[in-house]
Amino acid sequence: MTTQSFPFSTLINKQTSVFPALDDADVILERRDAENLVLMRSERFQAMTDGLRLAARSLAIVARTNRGLAEEVFSEELPWLKWLPAEARLECVSELLDHLLAGAETGLLVPFARALREWISTAEIYSDPELARRLRGPFETSMALELPRPGGAGDE
Repeated sequence: MTTQSFPFSTLINKQTSVFPALDDADVILERRDAENLVLMRSERFQAMTDGLRLAARSLAIVARTNRGLAEEVFSEELPWLKWLPAEARLECVSELLDHLLAGAETGLLVPFARALREWISTAEIYSDPELARRLRGPFETSMALELPRPGGAGDE
């Protein structure tokens, strides 16, 4: 499915130019100071959620009977996993699979998306050995400032 983007103000001021686009595309409403919004026909939305639920539940069945196979299949779709150390790969795949299965059951996929972004960022760090080494520490603290804790003693 294609998408078309419009400024949010177009929806407010010229609805007649936004709604016809929904015949052939999903519409992204771009907002300046907030997260963008997506408009789509309910039939397409329902098809997307039904397909995702079916795929995730099918994967859940495979995972219950053969967790190793489910993790292997999952891994093939995430090529950036090769940047992670071996033990982190297993942890990543297991965590992402658990989040996806929970999301398929509840309809709440934001935790899965968040964990996916976090693991991708972690893999990107490991892809640069020098950066990974620096982030492991030790850290130079001679220039560190002592800051008061919010709500701590002496804040009365």
